[in-house]
Amino acid sequence: MARKAVNYVCQECGASSTKWSGRCEGCGQWNTLAEEAALEATPKGLGAKKGRKIQFQGLRGKSEHPPRQISGIKEFDRVTGGGMVQGSALLVGGDPGIGKSTLLMQVAAELSGSLKTAYISGEEAIDQLRLRADRLGVADADVALAAATSVRDIVSSLGEAGGPDLVIIDSIQTMFVDSLDSAPGTVAQVRTSAQELIRLAKRSGFALILVGHVTKDGQIAGPRILEHMVDTVLYFEGDRSHQFRILRSVKNRFGATDEIGVFEMTGAGLSEVENPSALFLADREDEISGASVFAGMEGSRPLLVEIQALTSPSALGTPRRAVVGWDSARLAMILAVLETRSGLSLSAMDVFLNVAGGLKINEPAADLAVAAALISSVSGVPMPPETVIFGEIGLSGEIRSVPQINARLKEASKLGFSRAIVPTPPRPQKNNKKNGNGNTANGGESGLQITEVSRMEDLLALFAQPDGKRGKPQASAEPPAGLTAGLPPGQAHG
Repeated sequence: MARKAVNYVCQECGASSTKWSGRCEGCGQWNTLAEEAALEATPKGLGAKKGRKIQFQGLRGKSEHPPRQISGIKEFDRVTGGGMVQGSALLVGGDPGIGKSTLLMQVAAELSGSLKTAYISGEEAIDQLRLRADRLGVADADVALAAATSVRDIVSSLGEAGGPDLVIIDSIQTMFVDSLDSAPGTVAQVRTSAQELIRLAKRSGFALILVGHVTKDGQIAGPRILEHMVDTVLYFEGDRSHQFRILRSVKNRFGATDEIGVFEMTGAGLSEVENPSALFLADREDEISGASVFAGMEGSRPLLVEIQALTSPSALGTPRRAVVGWDSARLAMILAVLETRSGLSLSAMDVFLNVAGGLKINEPAADLAVAAALISSVSGVPMPPETVIFGEIGLSGEIRSVPQINARLKEASKLGFSRAIVPTPPRPQKNNKKNGNGNTANGGESGLQITEVSRMEDLLALFAQPDGKRGKPQASAEPPAGLTAGLPPGQAHG
């Protein structure tokens, strides 16, 4: 009897190999190859049979905007681009226990008033789903529940006339197609199950929401093609030790990307946070060294968050660099600029950086706020009170402009801030009060006192003068007197 051929498929990237090895040659991950049955016959070419001709159409034409189904949860509707689109596929990923099932149960309950909604779970029994609905206070919602893992059974049930308008699959890694020999959760099963469900959603016109598990790196588990197959990809982020949760859009064919929705986890489920800036700054203390308030942008939403820095003399040969909520490589760049261009010695000090509230920042505009927090921590001089700061730092020590300046300033003014430290606008735009992109600071419109800085020396001068007035930029790379006095013994330059 002939031996059955097998392949070893990487569960991270989908690369296939004829023999097992500890490390995948495609993505470099260890212990990710799983045995799967190979195809009995090699797929052949198209041959001589002709296909039907494709009908091409012009670029110009009339196309109606897809109708939206608004859930009533404003933060969820913001991230999806204005509501669910019929016939679309949406993928939600997040760490275990972060609240994905809780959020989707609330969304299903809100949409059940206008849509026929079905919630299919492959991980929980019907009784468990009912207990969650009762805890969330949505037990009376008209949501059809099912516990199933067979894609064939699900497709047969949803393909009938008068089927649901919204289907939630929790989760795609538990689904399986019985024509494949591999186990549920493998690359082949995840890819095939998603393909069959998405094809049915497009054909039948119902909205499909898939829940995806994530790897230890925070990426959605399974083949990368899964994110290309769906229309929208959302990540549910947050630290389980904090009550805040961030729903972030990283792909959206029907709306803007990089939009975020902010929720607060409570005993009765997830509640919306309409003003996240005020919530992130609720515990902030004034006149504390090593802290600055960063005015950032998340999609189209301005967001104010506190950045905290702590520096201390290190007893180790290699000082520690610990970062929470920001890019550690970018922190190393900022430290190098402060050391080389500003004469501020931090090479022998432990540096700890934290973004308060559990938020993750990816914007280069946070460079100036991080540098201000580090300088404040080293010198012991607090940031000027009621001041926001933002700007990008270059390797030569220059401070570059960032987009959407006016939106950031308006958000700061709305929360009671009176001053802002912003980059000096480029020379061609310096005489313009405001341009179309909002890249020029308009202090009169926002009601803030604007302080413009063009190089790191300008920022250092602000800490040398506690009154906050701008000093003359220093020609040398030596730190101001206020900083030298605040440095630990042996750290002062000059």
